[in-house]
Amino acid sequence: MTAVKTSLPRRKFDAVIIGAGGAGMRASLQLANAGLNVAVLSKVFPTRSHTVAAQGGIGASLGNMSEDNWYWHMFDTVKGSDYLGDQDAIEFMCREAPKVVYELEHFGMPFDRNPDGTIYQRPFGGHSSNFGEKPVARACAAADRTGHALLHTLYQRNVAARTQFFVEWMALDIIRDKDGDCVGVVAYEMETGEVMILQAKITVFATGGAGRIWAASTNAFINTGDGMGMAARAGIPLEDMEFWQFHPTGVAGAGVLITEGVRGEGGVLRNKDGERFMERYAPTLKDLAPRDFVSRSMDQEIKEGRGCGPNGDYVLLDLSHIGAETITKRLPSIREIAIKFANVDPIKEPIPVVPTIHYQMGGIPTNFYGQVVVPKDGNPNTIVNGLYAVGECACVSVHGANRLGTNSLLDLVVFGRAAGNHIVEQFSSGKIAKEHKELPADAADRPLARMAKYDNSTSGENTQVVAQAIRDTMQKHCGVFRTSALLSEGVEKVLALAERCKDIHVKDKSKVFNTARVEAMELDNLIETARATITSAQARQESRGAHAHSDFPERNDADWMKHTLWYSEGNRLEYKPVNLKPLTVESFQPKKRTF
Repeated sequence: MTAVKTSLPRRKFDAVIIGAGGAGMRASLQLANAGLNVAVLSKVFPTRSHTVAAQGGIGASLGNMSEDNWYWHMFDTVKGSDYLGDQDAIEFMCREAPKVVYELEHFGMPFDRNPDGTIYQRPFGGHSSNFGEKPVARACAAADRTGHALLHTLYQRNVAARTQFFVEWMALDIIRDKDGDCVGVVAYEMETGEVMILQAKITVFATGGAGRIWAASTNAFINTGDGMGMAARAGIPLEDMEFWQFHPTGVAGAGVLITEGVRGEGGVLRNKDGERFMERYAPTLKDLAPRDFVSRSMDQEIKEGRGCGPNGDYVLLDLSHIGAETITKRLPSIREIAIKFANVDPIKEPIPVVPTIHYQMGGIPTNFYGQVVVPKDGNPNTIVNGLYAVGECACVSVHGANRLGTNSLLDLVVFGRAAGNHIVEQFSSGKIAKEHKELPADAADRPLARMAKYDNSTSGENTQVVAQAIRDTMQKHCGVFRTSALLSEGVEKVLALAERCKDIHVKDKSKVFNTARVEAMELDNLIETARATITSAQARQESRGAHAHSDFPERNDADWMKHTLWYSEGNRLEYKPVNLKPLTVESFQPKKRTF
């Protein structure tokens, strides 16, 4: 094969991991400890990855507070997913959960403790004992800073293992050869403007979600859907992108997350009359029903005129009865957030909250080893050699149509670890060749052409004007409640915005610390994710989990018990079946969700 025709510098690694959050660093730790030459790219310093913002806990059936087991956890996850989750992957995750939590404990993660020294666990939304009988405390917590503790623990372990970090580097596009195998990535150093090819035998996406395609979001500004954009441009479909979780409790007007752990510690939602309204909607689990259920209940209260404030557009989260000691000990960050962003002290007065976009259930399709899988020759799960995806950017699918609280951190460590172990096994068994595959001649053409377009622009729109138009359109047309008319109009608007994205003017031509160029390249990823989301949502004519369609209010298992696959080319959709067969136990058959 001909050599790469660009003169870009090139470095070779056994594995390149894109993203230094919980999933990326859990995978890199396995690889580095096995002696592999591994590089981790991150747009920000690793401990500023978005995992740091996770608050409430990591789910595992340790049974430290009362009886619990992995099978109950599996039931809650399947039911929480509105039966769209793949039950083999869900069983795998719930079985592995205690093991990975104890492993984190041995890594030095500072969990809160019970008087007997065991890990403290709090109740959480959708967590139950004996298949929905009553709430159970399953969330292993480090106060309300669990993600912070997890990320710092993993970073310290990676430093000890001599993992190589490329900090403030952005991956632009993956490189696929003539066989369709992934052979590396083209990356951009933000400080210098240098573009480099990182050639790798294995490439792992751990790029997180894309919550910044909405105007009101709990997500960090770095969450621009980079993994989804790169996958879509490389011809890989995106799975179940219509399903986005609206967290019930974002600070009204600010979007900053108030953890479900507040309700786990005893906080309750109230309407303008002071009524604890969740007792009407979910008599058993009340305020600890799954997030899609609570979000819709809150929205219903607001729509029916029982919202709070001068515009009646939020409800109140009351934790004053919990007591100052518990709030200070178990929820210190939440008190700080409430004072700073809502101007209330939760020890004395309730916090104004509203459902806010939070988490992406869909993403790059994978199996539970993290290998990216695509439909080919009648097989819906054909492996893309050399490419893995883990964490929020991946769709395993363990979350289905609605993620259970605390399963996000669990997803990161279970599948980050599983991918790492699988890659190590592939190397040790000789299934991965000792030599790197040859790079194709056009390896860097696509990202270089995009950069040249921005550098040579003399006219066009400002990046952030178009980005804000995407956010406003998605907020209006693809929110908590959706209708056929809203979605159809939204698809037209997003497709028009995709055309506007082709005509962006980057005014700052400097190649050093050029945030304008970085923002323009992030816009390419935002629009792919927005197209995938609203196109998939328009097509799904039912209500399931986080996809609440007012024109089709019931779940339709006969026609829609299937995963969506969206392809960028042609903005087209395909579908594949949900795996209802667990690994070792009886499957949970779909039935109506009540709480």
